[in-house]
Amino acid sequence: MTEIVTIALSKLDADPKNVRKTYAAVSVEALAASILANGVLQNIVGRKAPKGRYLVTAGGRRLAALKLLAGRGDIAEDYGVDVRVREADDATEISLTENVMREAMHPADQYEAFKALVDEGKSVKDVAARFGTTEVIVNRRLALAKVSPALLALYRSDEMDFDQLAAFTISDDHARQVEVWESLSSWDRSAHTIKRRLTSEEVPASDKRLTFVGGIEAYEAAGGAVRRDLFDEKGGFASDSGFLERLVAEKLNEAVRTIEAEGWKWVECGAQQPDDLYRLGRVYPHRLEISDEDQAKLDQLTVRYDELATAIDEGAGDEAEAGLAEVEQQMEALQDVGEEFRGEDIAKAGAFLTLDYYGKLQVIRGLVRDGEASATAEENSKPGEAVEGETSEKIQTLSHPATLIEDLTAQKTAALRVELANNADIALVAVIHALLLGCEYRGTYGAAGGHSALQITLTHERLEGAMKRPESCKALEAWEALKENYGDKLPGNPADLWEWLLDQSRDELLHLLAYAAGHSVNAVETKHGGIRKEAIDHAHNLGQTMRVDMKSWFETTAESYFTSLNRTSIELAVAEVRGNDFAKGISAMKKAEAASYAENAIKGYGWLPQHIRLAAEPSDETFPMAAE
Repeated sequence: MTEIVTIALSKLDADPKNVRKTYAAVSVEALAASILANGVLQNIVGRKAPKGRYLVTAGGRRLAALKLLAGRGDIAEDYGVDVRVREADDATEISLTENVMREAMHPADQYEAFKALVDEGKSVKDVAARFGTTEVIVNRRLALAKVSPALLALYRSDEMDFDQLAAFTISDDHARQVEVWESLSSWDRSAHTIKRRLTSEEVPASDKRLTFVGGIEAYEAAGGAVRRDLFDEKGGFASDSGFLERLVAEKLNEAVRTIEAEGWKWVECGAQQPDDLYRLGRVYPHRLEISDEDQAKLDQLTVRYDELATAIDEGAGDEAEAGLAEVEQQMEALQDVGEEFRGEDIAKAGAFLTLDYYGKLQVIRGLVRDGEASATAEENSKPGEAVEGETSEKIQTLSHPATLIEDLTAQKTAALRVELANNADIALVAVIHALLLGCEYRGTYGAAGGHSALQITLTHERLEGAMKRPESCKALEAWEALKENYGDKLPGNPADLWEWLLDQSRDELLHLLAYAAGHSVNAVETKHGGIRKEAIDHAHNLGQTMRVDMKSWFETTAESYFTSLNRTSIELAVAEVRGNDFAKGISAMKKAEAASYAENAIKGYGWLPQHIRLAAEPSDETFPMAAE
């Protein structure tokens, strides 16, 4: 028997049988604001307790919000609360049902409700209070008004997720929104991709050019137009790329004037490095000699260092160790004499100013153009080697027997191995360097792998030749997009790859490592190569670990699969999905008819051919029935 009675708030207590024990303070605060505006819209469920009191079985957050209001004096202590009274034996089940079975309001429904109130003249602040939510949430839901009704309908039918829907709020053009959605492949409809397509003429806030000028706020303060993204607090887009380029150019030109004062033959700048920049010749700075005065100080410090070290060995205390540390710092400061370019090199070389990956100013000094290269031939010639066109007496040089060279370099290699094994950061760079040389520079500069001391090789097989229709392979299209992305980042010359990698963050290095490793994956079972069982098993392990869903990359159709089978195999494949009775008779059809029939028969079942499945995907089990 269930009855609804009105109980004074002061007689209500939390029920120990309520399965939900914890409520966020922010959530209780929001609900209190809603109750104050609209009252308690959903009855509390409770059970009788001794001495005329009642225990709240379902509605603990409502009770907490009411007590918060009473404590502030917004409502009376004996405020009447409608309680649906149930038996004690049902308490736990009722509490569990309310907390588990309830469903949050759909964002599209929230949008329509909020919009109706705003259209009636209520402020965003009032709407937030009435619904017990924040103004940010209300504004984000109202932003959905920018989205095409056709896309909202897709969201309601679960054909896109909320992140995808929210991405469209960056644009007001409904036709363009629909055009972008329909132009994207099903596997490439991320929120990031949608925003990038909708704002292809705009510059995202994360762009290094905006970082260089001080961020999107500085660009906006200078008069640049900005398009905000309500769903990304750090987001936004610079709408006027031309204006941004002018700001970048102005700041770069200021830096150019500073570098010109150094006396270089030429100084140029650009937000992006020219593709051929690293193909230019280079002159390098030389290490400065320590002055006689500083050398004398260094000699004195060396003597003092030895004295302190001896004292410490003999048991001297903390004072001696502190003194030794101070002497070390002074010695390092004197030894750090720095480097500088020779005047003659500055007179015939140039400098280029650009932005690095993080939007910081990067100055590349000592660049020598082709026409200037001959001027440095004499300085760059090897000892004992005459410059072309000139004669010189043979210079005596120190000569080493080949066996001695082999011995010395073997010892050097042993030392390098130990040091690299103990330096994880440099080892990461060295491995990526070797792998990228083997996949990104292969064939471009001859044996590019010769630029690495590591004996690491990467085998990369091209897959197009193993496919009948490579142009329709989604994964190949995605791979080419990856190659284009990294191809724009990497320096053109393998000789410059090492220094470039040293400037990258660990996060970027790990992405590059994954990219290089991706080249080497091979799970192809070739026509004449036999089955590499262990390698194929490992490919399945890879897919399982990464939770790869091959249905996102391959669709079983007549063209992609069935037309390559004989009719008996087509019948067996359909039988695997729909059963023998359904597939019976396919082998008697004409080949094209059988293939078309099979495609329609398995549509909606998510079935994949055996050899494209991964270990974690279904194989011999019965496939679930598709919705008719």
